[in-house]
Parts: sequence; structure tokens; C-alpha cells
Amino acid sequence: MDNLENLKQVRLKKLENLKKAGINPYPAEVSRTHTNKEALDAFNKLLTKKITLVGRIRSIRGHGGSTFFNIEDGSTSLTTSAQIQAYLKKDSVGDKDYELFLDTIDIGDFVELSGILFKTKKGEKTLEVKKWRILTKAILSIPSEWYGLEDIEERFRKRYLDLILNKEVKEKFIKRSQIIGKIRKFLDENGFLEVETPMLQTIAGGAKAKPFKTHLNALDIDLYLRIAPELYLKRLLVGGLEKVYEIGRNFRNEGMDREHNPEFTMLEFYAAYWNYETMMDFTEKLLKSLDNKIFGKKFKRVEYDKLVYPVKSRKAGSPTATFNGASEKEIFEKIKEPTFVINHPTEISPLSKKLEKDAKKVARFQLIVNGLEIANGFSELNDPFDQKERFAAQEKERKAGSQETHPYDKDFIEALEYGMPPAAGIGIGIDRLVVLLTESKTLREIILFPTMKPKE
Repeated sequence: MDNLENLKQVRLKKLENLKKAGINPYPAEVSRTHTNKEALDAFNKLLTKKITLVGRIRSIRGHGGSTFFNIEDGSTSLTTSAQIQAYLKKDSVGDKDYELFLDTIDIGDFVELSGILFKTKKGEKTLEVKKWRILTKAILSIPSEWYGLEDIEERFRKRYLDLILNKEVKEKFIKRSQIIGKIRKFLDENGFLEVETPMLQTIAGGAKAKPFKTHLNALDIDLYLRIAPELYLKRLLVGGLEKVYEIGRNFRNEGMDREHNPEFTMLEFYAAYWNYETMMDFTEKLLKSLDNKIFGKKFKRVEYDKLVYPVKSRKAGSPTATFNGASEKEIFEKIKEPTFVINHPTEISPLSKKLEKDAKKVARFQLIVNGLEIANGFSELNDPFDQKERFAAQEKERKAGSQETHPYDKDFIEALEYGMPPAAGIGIGIDRLVVLLTESKTLREIILFPTMKPKE
């Protein structure tokens, strides 16, 4: 039996001892008067009052008839620790409860503590425990060390341990939530309405990507996990909603690398009576509201064909972008300052409106920052006849073997025939944006549970 299994057996024995003492190791009711952060922040006001705190035990230090230990709850912020020291004394809780604590409680257990706050001789804010209660008995021991390349895969698989042991990781996910909250606030304040569109779709449209396929037994039809919400959001423009946005998951059955995960979070928003230039200006303001340090300078605007020259691929006639032998991705990786790459070739942009001055190009932009494509937007194609021709061209590529080309969407064409106002839209990759704003290296660092190959 290995050491970890031995430790588990010891904890299981302690669990049985709690039960034999008539104590439920997993009670449903919890008493709590303050979070740890509230107790620390209002320490002087609470000095004479009895309070009750809860949390996970992170360390234990015994000293004969007294024991110091730290508990941690989830009330942390980016600047304040959620840990507080507790002081358990045999004289205060009695011999029986004191010995029970020593005999049954381990690091990792959750406890409820009632007592009075005071400062130790070293000036540390501490709760003198008058009464304690087990809330959850942990059966497995939290690893004492959690670092290095050899653990990186395990950290992603067991994110719960990563969050317990690495403060920096927890801070990144708190910041991620704050970023999404700020985006919502900015869009709401600018008259956008948050909506929800189907994730299960009969046609996987709105982008060029290979979808995940499933089957709905109730209707006996095949469905696809959405690759983008775009075509449904534009149907809402047809329906008279002038400004809409959605933050949600998209799914693409493609490769995985530092910039790609099969399921990812995308923000898409659309505004009637805007064009792609209006959308670029608005996007710049939105991003500056999130981080003026990274997005503080005026965004550059560079013509696509000044960077990338599109040529026809030998495979199925689909266009690939090369420039002096370099791919589009390799060229974009060299762009560090926020840059809108604009006016793309029509054949690689099936949903964008053509430029009136040059029908071979469309009113489209990609936002590149620090080598990452953060956003893709354009003046939306609302001419049903032009859209029919684009879909038909894409359909030829599909029949020639391309699995990522846009399918022909008859229902969307019908929606356009009822009339969609001139509009602009954009998709912003939330995961990539968070990578940039948290100075992370890969998407897996800022997705709580990234897609992983099972160990077995």
C-alpha cells in the first residue's frame, strides 16, 4: 500500500470516529455571521462581539494545550487573503472537544468556528475559538507541493486543486469574470440587449469551421453544436431588435493548440445602421474601457493585401493566404500593437458586404494584438441575392471535399428577403482576450476546465 493510500485510510478511520461520537461529518445546516474578509476588514469593530466563521483548514500548529490553525473561505479578492488564524484552547472548549479536534481534524477539512477576535503578541488578527463543528471531512490529502512542468497537465485536469494551491490561478479566473462583467456593463449602457440563441442548430453556420454532430431522438434529426451564433443574431435584426449581443459557448471540431480549444467563449454583437468603420471605433472604446494600458494607443488600420496576398490552394479550390511563403497566421504573429487588418478578399469572407469601390474586397476587419486575433467583424451582407451567390460558391467547395466551408442556409436567405437593415457585427474571442489581459500564455490557463485527453 502506497503512502497516499495509507493517508486515506487514516482519514477514513477518523471519519468513523466522528460517526461513533454521534457527529455528522457532512451536516446540511451551517451558521455563519461573517466571511473571513469581512472579519478582517471590520476587525476593530468586531473585537468584543461573538462571531461565527467557516472555511477549509489550510495549516495546523499544535502547542500542548493549545492549537493554532488557519482557515480559508472564498471571500478573497485580488488584494486580500481570505485566510484567518484561529486559536483553539483546551481551557476554552473543554477537554473532550479539544481532544476530538486533535484526533479527527486534518488539513483540508471544513469547519465552523464560533468565538471572539483578538490580536496575538505578534499582532496577528486571530479568532479565539469557543466552539467548533465539522462541516466536511476531507478523505484525500491536499498535495503539499504543486508546481513545475511535470504537474502542468495534472493542474488542468484537477483545477480544483490548482485553485486551492495557486493564488495566482484563482486571481486569473476572478479577473476573467470581472472582464466579462465590464463588457456586459459597457454594452448595456450603450443600448445593447443581451439575448440567447440556439446552441443546437440544424445547420452549423456563421463561420467556416468543422462542427460537432449529434442526433435528436425526439424529432429523429441530426443537429450540430453551434460554431457561431451569427446567423441567429442577424435574424433578430430582421425582427426589429437594433442592437443585440450574446456571450456564450461555441464548439469547433478542429485542432488544439495555445490559441484553440474545441469549446470556447465568444462575444458577438450587432448594431443596425452601423458599418464596419463605426464598429471599429466602438470596439476600440470597449477595449480601452477594459485596459487602457494595453489598448491605450490609437489602433492602427492596415489593408489586408498589404500584409497578405490570397492565392488559390491546390486543394478543392479553397483560398489560403500566403505572403512570400508565410501563412496569414505567421504574418499576424508579428503584429504586436493593436491593429485592425481591413478590407479582405471577397472569396474568404462569405458573410461580409462588398466594398462599393472594389467588389473584389469586403468591408471586414480582424483585430490583432500581440500576435493574437482577438476579433473579427464586418459590415453585414444584407443583399439576399449576393448572399445566395456566396452560399452557392461555398457549397461547391463543400462538394469538392472541404469540411469547413459555410453550408447553404435557405432559411437565412428567406429571412434576408424580408429585409435586414444595414448593420455591422463583430465576434470577440473572450478566451484570447483574457489571455492577453492576464498575461497568460495559453487558453488552457484561463479556461477552468480545458478539453483534455482522458488518462485512461
